[in-house]
Amino acid sequence: MADGKRRRELARADRVLPGVWRLRLPLPWPAVPHVNAFAIAAGSGVVLFDTGMHEPGSLAQLERALDQAGLRLDHIRLVVCTHAHSDHYGLAGPIVEAAGCELWMHPDHAHMTRAAEDPERAFERRMEVARHSGVPLAALERYRDQNKDHRVGIERVVLPDRELLPGVEIETDLGRWQVHETPGHAPSHVVLHQPERRLLLSGDHVLGRASLYFDYGYTPDPVGEYLSSLDKVRDLDVDLVLAGHGRPVRDLPRLVRAHEDLVEQALGRVRIALADGPQTPFGIVAEVLGITDIPPAAMSWGLSLTLCYLNHLQLRGEVECIEDSDPERWRLL
Repeated sequence: MADGKRRRELARADRVLPGVWRLRLPLPWPAVPHVNAFAIAAGSGVVLFDTGMHEPGSLAQLERALDQAGLRLDHIRLVVCTHAHSDHYGLAGPIVEAAGCELWMHPDHAHMTRAAEDPERAFERRMEVARHSGVPLAALERYRDQNKDHRVGIERVVLPDRELLPGVEIETDLGRWQVHETPGHAPSHVVLHQPERRLLLSGDHVLGRASLYFDYGYTPDPVGEYLSSLDKVRDLDVDLVLAGHGRPVRDLPRLVRAHEDLVEQALGRVRIALADGPQTPFGIVAEVLGITDIPPAAMSWGLSLTLCYLNHLQLRGEVECIEDSDPERWRLL
């Protein structure tokens, strides 16, 4: 476009299978332009898996996609969130209010719900982590100026009416969906498996185009948790993966291997980055991501990944944080 701004997409609905609609909802992130919610037939209505992110006009976008599927908000009988990140949980509040339905989600949702309850405190925590990781003061001040409103993409905090834990099943016209805990990408992450139809609602655990993100600072080892979670889903009987981003894809074992490979490649780049001597986490983000010129909008994402990789390697006895360093500096052992 002439003004250099990215043209925003409009929501749309695609029928994946009889009784299964993919609701493709726009996001404000250039590298991740949309997120999938899935409407799955259940009696006189649907179960909605994930919600999209809250921002101006987002509820209207969801209604647009529902309308293309012949649905309205009041057809939603239950909201199920694969995890509490804003693009999967952000519209839960207005949806459950409009539909008069329940929300089911894993109980370890504080990584996002606390931020939504006190966004200023969550923002200052991110700023302190960034400062301690070696982000220059000038860059921190620019980030502060660009994020004065502290938006977290969640319309309101609504707590789950039922906790998604192993043994819980979600009833739909396609059968019962079984819960598998898959922390790593987020502490609250689960996947839903429908064994008779061989379907997997994977959220952000595995995607058709392998991609990684880990929430830093909420659990001791998100990377280790993620690798263990990949082991949990590897042998599930699955023909079609309904992922949180991108089109439905097949060959779950290949997807698992691709995500494992991505983790190992990143860990290898951390080792290489530290081979010439101690570095701050910020100082190795570009090398860890394999990107020479990181867009400012991606730096927070890249720093979170880098910190999680360093923690994982520390637990494996391969690296250490130099005691009393501020900003912190890491070295190989």
